[in-house]
Amino acid sequence: MKRAYVLLFCFLFSLPLAAQFVRAQGKHLVDANGNKLVLRGTNLGNWMVPEGYMWHFEDGPQSPREIKEFVTQMLGPQQAKAFWHEWRNNYVTQQDIEFLKSIGFNVIRVPIHYQFFTTDNAEGFALLDRVVDWSSKAGIYVIIDMHAAPGGQTGTNIDDSWNYPWLFEDAEAQQQTIDIWTRIAKHYRNNKTVVGYDLLNEPVPPFPNLAKYNDKVEPLMRRITEAVRKVDPNHVMIITGSNWDSNFKVLGPPFDKNAMYTFHKYWTEPTQKVIQDYIDYSNKYNVPLLMGESGENKDEWITKFTQVLEKNEINWTYWPYKKMDAPTSICSFPRPLHWEAVTKFAQIPQHTGNAEKLIATRPSLEDSRAAFNDLLQKIQFKNCKLNPGYIKALGMNLPAVN
Repeated sequence: MKRAYVLLFCFLFSLPLAAQFVRAQGKHLVDANGNKLVLRGTNLGNWMVPEGYMWHFEDGPQSPREIKEFVTQMLGPQQAKAFWHEWRNNYVTQQDIEFLKSIGFNVIRVPIHYQFFTTDNAEGFALLDRVVDWSSKAGIYVIIDMHAAPGGQTGTNIDDSWNYPWLFEDAEAQQQTIDIWTRIAKHYRNNKTVVGYDLLNEPVPPFPNLAKYNDKVEPLMRRITEAVRKVDPNHVMIITGSNWDSNFKVLGPPFDKNAMYTFHKYWTEPTQKVIQDYIDYSNKYNVPLLMGESGENKDEWITKFTQVLEKNEINWTYWPYKKMDAPTSICSFPRPLHWEAVTKFAQIPQHTGNAEKLIATRPSLEDSRAAFNDLLQKIQFKNCKLNPGYIKALGMNLPAVN
């Protein structure tokens, strides 16, 4: 037995360094042993990048910046700061990661906000290091996803931008994006739990007035890749087209030997026809595919679409893992105390010119504090309720006890 361990040790350390990481090999990924690997996972949405619909703020604040301002208005600056610290500690814990592994997932995609990674010792690294460490211990891989890039790559709430994809107009924002990805890659370059880097989430919506930016997506990803490769030759680069990660027609031939191409697909027919363009690209250029986001649909739709992905051996990470009071996620947590009053108040225009009306109609300070304190309790894994139909639709294993 001892000799076997010695031989395995010698074998692993005789491999080229790149071969010890998950990597692209033809139309598939392979693991450190060269075995074909199909990723099946979920997204940790709403953690570093909150979204208003997950808080049931339908006509209220939607972007992280707007939600942060609203929480500050409800709690005051100091208590709001403490709230967000606890939010980031409680929303994703080791229990969450171990649970995801236990029901059959082998990867999590982690949406990040660039603001958490602007220095080498920024909070984002501490948060992400914990998740990567927990994932390593559980035996589950991690994809790092730039969900909110400097300037914004979409001009919508999902990237915390100012209603325009300024990233493609602002040379400084582009350089900052490159610098942040270089910093992240340098930090994780030796980490074998990390599969790779999803460079830009859903760049350039399919809005007619933004079509002029479609051809700027791939050149920017090429520049990011060139910078990353100077510090990290080993991890998979995850590349996409424009229009919510749906348009591969703007892509040329692959520009990196260790790349995977990602698409997102929401609210279409759950058939092969809707993903055939991506399969054609994969076949033409011999590269693997990742369905990075889908979901927000009925269990029957999830079942059919997952079967299509499995049939074509496409890697996938559905959106999202956890939401408030919703059946379209793996687990769901209850609405907090006084949440109806909070969401009703959130629909009123939140600007200082409206201060008199806001002060007259806001929930009491006591109820506001109780609501957000209760929210910090509700988001914890122990208070989450599993959605068995959704879990089964993804082909995962239902735990014996919820």
